Parts: sequence; C-alpha cells; structure tokens
Amino acid sequence: MSQYAISQRKLLGIAGLGWMFDAMDVGMLSFIIAALQKEWGLTAQQMGWIGSMNSIGMAVGALVFGLLADKIGRKQVFILTLLLFSLGSGLSALTTTLAAFLVLRFIVGMGLGGELPVASTLVSESVAASERGKVVVLLESFWALGWLLSALISYFIIPSYGWKLALLLSAIPALYALYLRLNLPDSPRFTKPKAESNVLANVIKVWSSAYRRETIMLWVLWFAVVFSYYGMFLWLPSVMVIKGFSLIQSFQYVLIMTLAQLPGYFSAAWLIERLGRKFVLIVYLMGTAVSAYFFGNAESHAFLMLFGILLSFFNLGAWGALYAYTPEQYPTSIRGTGAGMAASFGRVGGILGPLLVGYLVAQKVGVTTIFTIFCISIFIGVLAVWILGKETKQQELA
Repeated sequence: MSQYAISQRKLLGIAGLGWMFDAMDVGMLSFIIAALQKEWGLTAQQMGWIGSMNSIGMAVGALVFGLLADKIGRKQVFILTLLLFSLGSGLSALTTTLAAFLVLRFIVGMGLGGELPVASTLVSESVAASERGKVVVLLESFWALGWLLSALISYFIIPSYGWKLALLLSAIPALYALYLRLNLPDSPRFTKPKAESNVLANVIKVWSSAYRRETIMLWVLWFAVVFSYYGMFLWLPSVMVIKGFSLIQSFQYVLIMTLAQLPGYFSAAWLIERLGRKFVLIVYLMGTAVSAYFFGNAESHAFLMLFGILLSFFNLGAWGALYAYTPEQYPTSIRGTGAGMAASFGRVGGILGPLLVGYLVAQKVGVTTIFTIFCISIFIGVLAVWILGKETKQQELA
C-alpha cells in the first residue's frame, strides 16, 4: 500500500483496534486480580504485585520501544509490541503459579507500554494540525471500548468459565497484528530522508535546554496520571468488594462505570481543538481529583455509582488529552524518544500505585485515605501543566 494511500478514518480504525485490544488486556487484569485472590488465596501485597509487575514491563517497554521507534519506524514497533503483549497474555492462561504469572505479566506489560506512545506518535504525524488533537483523542477512545469489552468478558466468562478462558480470548489480537503488517503504512514524517539517528544523542536532546521545560512538565504529569490511574482502576473491583459488594456485583458496577469513559473521550475530543490541550487537561484532571475524593468517601450505593461514573468520565478524557499533548512537545527526530521516556517514567507511578494500595489495605487503612492520596497526586499533575505547559493547539509539528 502506498505511504499516503490510507485515509484518516482507516488509519484511526487500524491503530484504534490495536489500542482497544491493549485496553481489553489491562481492563481484564483488574477483574482477574480479584478472581485470582479468591482462587489462589492471594494476600493484598501479592495482588498489588500483579498490577505493579505489569507496570514494570510497561516502563521498560515504553523506554525501549520509544527509542526503537526513532530508529526503525513507528509501524514496525507498533506491530512488534502488539504481538508481544497478545502472545504473552495468551500464555498467561497456562500458568499455575504466581511466579510464572508475574513473569508473563512483565512481558505483556512491555508490549503494552511500547505500543501506546508509539501508536499516538504514528497517528499524530499522519494527521493535519487542524484535526490532530481530535483524532488522537478519538484514538484514545478505543481504550474505553477495550475496557467495556473486558468488563463484558469478565462478567459473563470469569464467574462461569474461569479467568483462564478470559485470557485466552485476549490473545486473539496476535492474529490481527499480522494483518496490520500488510495494511498499515509508516508515518510519512519518519520515512522522509533524514540523518541516521543516534539513541544516546536523542536521549540527551530530550533533556537539552531547548526541551527541558517540556520534559519536566511531561514527566511530572505522566507520573501523577499513571500513579493515580493504576492505583485506582486496577483495584476498582477489589475496592467494591472491600465496600461490601459481592464479586459479581462489583463486576456489574464497574461495567456501568466503564460506559462513562466513552462520553468522557468524545467530549474531550470536541473541546480539545476549540479550547486547547491545557484547558482540557486541567479541567478533566481537576474533575478526576474531585471525583476520586468523593468516591473514596461515598457510603451509599447511589453516591458510589455517581462518583465512580464521574471518575471514569473525567479520568479517561484526561488520558485522551495527554496522548494528544505528549507527541506535540518534540520534533520528529526525537518524538518517539521523548514520548517513550515520559511514558516510561510515568509507568514508575504505575508500579508504585498498586503496591501502595496493597500495602495500605493490608495495614487496614481506609479507602477514603487511599483515594485522597490519589486526589493529591492528580493536583500535582494539574500544577505541572498550568505552570510549565505551553498550548500546542493546531500548531504544525516541528
């Protein structure tokens, strides 16, 4: 296929389906953790390590594959990472020990961590500046479809047929990745003739005086967002159980909350080209922080559902803006490196978040206190964007 022969809609669909499969795997993990706790008798700390091992792999994958994307191209890395996480997820269904499961979650995490920033970079470089933000947020909206799919599979499959069948179903994207190899063109920017890139030089340039402000802002923002997201959402079904719901009830409520992600994305996509990246990030992150605080304090079913829905709405809308904003901070020669390094540092937060929840739950710390911690971390991310961030709405990529 010609480099320029693919339409914007088809590019969005191809990249978005890969994104959806990623989300399906991450979303399913939150339900599988709750199921494994009952089947394997896991402690709270062991449950936390499952989520954190996934994030350790994502941190490594974001860094390694972000650097690789500036060397061999966005397309090849996108396909490689999609295959890696799909096959690792399928093999996870064959495990019988926690140790083996953790090793495979690391491999799955590498694929996930590498694919997400590379896919957003590929789409950013292939779309006109006037629509770039909207299209990248729409790409991110496929994450909600993946979470919805994971919630449906978890609700209908795990209670009746077990978590292993659910994981085998998540391996299907490996076949789709082979199709991508034939149908997805690489970024038109990357394939233009350019000097041989040097990995170390790219890393140094990301932290040079020209981009230091952007890099600091992104690293703080990514850490705050990922720390709070994985701390809250990987534990969401388990938190519902802690609050007195049965496992099946918790799956039902999380499924309803997941539906709120889609309007969160679509509203962010509509606003991002009208009011700008900074506006959407600040408003949606503030909404996330407030929702997290009241969700942690909710005692009635009605308030739990209300603030759970608002949490999903604002948090995932903010994620869409984050993925649109990140690649716009760097020129093409270091865009994959810069986005990958920021995402990699953010994944450190994804390691610490689930571990912190596991530790605090084991220490009998209340859900209110736990969610207040995440509320504070999100406010720190808001301050980073407000003080250090620059508006990039409809600017041509350097």
